[in-house]
Amino acid sequence: MRSSTPLERRIDAVAQTLLRDASARGARAGLVEFAVFVLKQAWACVFGAALLAVIVAARLWYPDDAVLARNDFLTVAAIVIQIVMLAARLETGRELWVIVLFHLTGTAMELFKTDVGSWAYAADGVLRIGAVPLFSGFMYAAVGSYMVRVYRLFDLGFTRYPRRWLTVIVAAAIYVNFFTHHFWIDLRWVLLAAVVLLWLRTTMYARIWRRVLRMPQLAAFAGVALFIYLAENIGTWAGAWSYPDQVDGWHPVALSKLVSWFLLMIISVVLVTLVYPPRPPTADEADTGSRDEIRMEPDASS
Repeated sequence: MRSSTPLERRIDAVAQTLLRDASARGARAGLVEFAVFVLKQAWACVFGAALLAVIVAARLWYPDDAVLARNDFLTVAAIVIQIVMLAARLETGRELWVIVLFHLTGTAMELFKTDVGSWAYAADGVLRIGAVPLFSGFMYAAVGSYMVRVYRLFDLGFTRYPRRWLTVIVAAAIYVNFFTHHFWIDLRWVLLAAVVLLWLRTTMYARIWRRVLRMPQLAAFAGVALFIYLAENIGTWAGAWSYPDQVDGWHPVALSKLVSWFLLMIISVVLVTLVYPPRPPTADEADTGSRDEIRMEPDASS
């Protein structure tokens, strides 16, 4: 694993010892690869999963008459989770910087979006900026944590990756549109088309264990957006925040939010490339991906 932490190197060494005699072919080998894929994804999600678990637990068991308001409790819990991640060296120093950047850009968006009524938080607590409790920034940081961790846990490589300066322009335009569409033309569909054109030919290579998963970059964006959408439904059900149409009772978040999360992925990916510049797959990865891996790339002849 690229730039792995000390704990991750120890886990990887144990895993290599346990799996060194595993078959490289057949159903059993496929199950091993699938198990490693799931475990790596779970490890990449550790910050977000811990934060989401605290949000759900606070909904179910946190007393309404507690001295510490629930929003303040969530903020303190988020800070503790982040400290533990750093103390246990579950994050590298380079990753922390991009996570902080996620936190700042997310909080800025929260301040604006709550002011225009896009969504709202409970008014309790003192650890807040205006109408925005400070734990909200950690939800964006959780996305950043996942993105940077999955990048190195799977040793991601890319073919035909677009020029980074173009991706920065598109990501900046997406971020600005999250604000300006309230007062001007909503360009999300234009920006979505730009994203598709820019990354359409990009293929992502993700090393699981022995095998390499090859898939279109756009499919990876969509998968992460769907995952965050599901987490958003859990968060709103737990009362962490609510949309205007959920005030009278919870119901699933509108599917249109998937487009917003898809576009947010672009901002996330571009921020991550500031820490881990996109690299092409090694010859071994490209060869493995073309020979015997799960192939999700469209047939070039179609």
